[in-house]
Amino acid sequence: MSRDVTVATIRRRLAEEVGRLDKHAPWRIALAYPSPYRTGMSSLGFLQIYKSIQNEPDMAADRAFLPDDEHGPRAVPLTYESLRPLSDYPVIAMSVAYELEVAGVIRLLEASGIAPLREERSFRDPFILAGGPLTNSNPLPLAAFADAIVMGEADTLAVDVLRILRDTPSREAALDALAKTPHVFVPARHGASMPGIAQCDDELLPAWAPIRTPDTELSNMFLIETERGCSRGCTYCVMRRSTNGGMRIVPKDKILGLIPEDARRVGLVGAAVSDHPKIVEIVRTLAERGCEVGLSSLRPDKLSDEFVGALKLAGYRTLTTAMDGTSERVRETLDRRARIRHLERAAEMARKHGMPRMKLYLMIGVPGEEDVDVDECVRFVTQLSQQIPIALGIAPFCPKRNTPLAQAPFAGIDVVNARLERLRRGLKGRADVRSTSAKWAWVEAVLAQGGEAEGRAVLDAVHAGGTFAAYKRAFEAFTPKKPKKSLTIVASA
Repeated sequence: MSRDVTVATIRRRLAEEVGRLDKHAPWRIALAYPSPYRTGMSSLGFLQIYKSIQNEPDMAADRAFLPDDEHGPRAVPLTYESLRPLSDYPVIAMSVAYELEVAGVIRLLEASGIAPLREERSFRDPFILAGGPLTNSNPLPLAAFADAIVMGEADTLAVDVLRILRDTPSREAALDALAKTPHVFVPARHGASMPGIAQCDDELLPAWAPIRTPDTELSNMFLIETERGCSRGCTYCVMRRSTNGGMRIVPKDKILGLIPEDARRVGLVGAAVSDHPKIVEIVRTLAERGCEVGLSSLRPDKLSDEFVGALKLAGYRTLTTAMDGTSERVRETLDRRARIRHLERAAEMARKHGMPRMKLYLMIGVPGEEDVDVDECVRFVTQLSQQIPIALGIAPFCPKRNTPLAQAPFAGIDVVNARLERLRRGLKGRADVRSTSAKWAWVEAVLAQGGEAEGRAVLDAVHAGGTFAAYKRAFEAFTPKKPKKSLTIVASA
């Protein structure tokens, strides 16, 4: 019964898609995303790799996703283009965005009848290839499950790797060949020594998504990069200016020329979209075409009256920007340019252009943060809320590899929750305060600093039900006698 439901869902979604690149080819791989369709089809990187494979002669990609919850725990993932199980394919290529999706990798493989641990698979099983945003920081937890991992920007490298897998006669020979390929991490050959991350040729930018669909987080939105990387030096961010050449800007005319005339919703994507020197012109041009426009990042120091006016014209109802930290002192620690005057000015402009509210993103639990910083946040947001209704979106700080704060400790679940409660009490009736879970932020922090052992712990946690308690027990069981710093910083239930 679950297969019939899955097939019906796939057929409905295929009928609603615009821009799919249907293709017949003698060699087909499964291109999988370890989260449900709604999330995977909102991933520009995933869709860029799909497009690259479909443009390669004699090669094609059939998409697959983690089954939706309503399909039941026994639902078998099927590819959208061929309605085949993943076990039928020679290669399963997966895009992994962040640490908690390691559990999705495990669930996707096990639901397909494939052993998740690489050493338990034979030459008869699909070759598991991984890549995605996680490789910019720490893909070591994936090493327990992936046969090979493409590091960094895979716009063309993914196809190069697939050619090797297609043309090499055996799995062992393929592993040997890939181990010699720059920017490809082969755990069975490299151990824990990861190669550097790849950077694609700037001429290949921007990435853009060929498929639009209503059944996603970004319904019917055409996604396109305006830039790649970032020119800023934020101490917590893996996309800071030292990563892959910093910010690489796509010319305005190239961006506008790639957007289909029939696209009514356009998503401008990048780590620092509002830093594009022509961003106001791009947004205004699209608005005048009749497009609703969304931007993935707005920095308050870049907001001008003209910019906010263009956003309003392009359909913005809430001005969303980054407050970054709870106080000026904390923002200095993070090397962020957001200042009180920028946020006050943003609130003034949002009100002037008729936006009903303003949303601010910030982190809590940043190294060195104290209760006085939270109190400063309460005072400032209270003052700001007198100009315009305020909503706060909060994420606990998570130290990532390849950043200046990589060795900083996670604040602790109890500490984060206490500061969140202090913030909520102080802003009750003045601002809407919402935060991601401190417990799951701790799990993310352990994986962000962890290695293959932590990845194997995720397997045990998934088998034990995937609850926070299951993760806590699994990480404790895998803690070596001389524990790593990253595994001793928190153990709060």
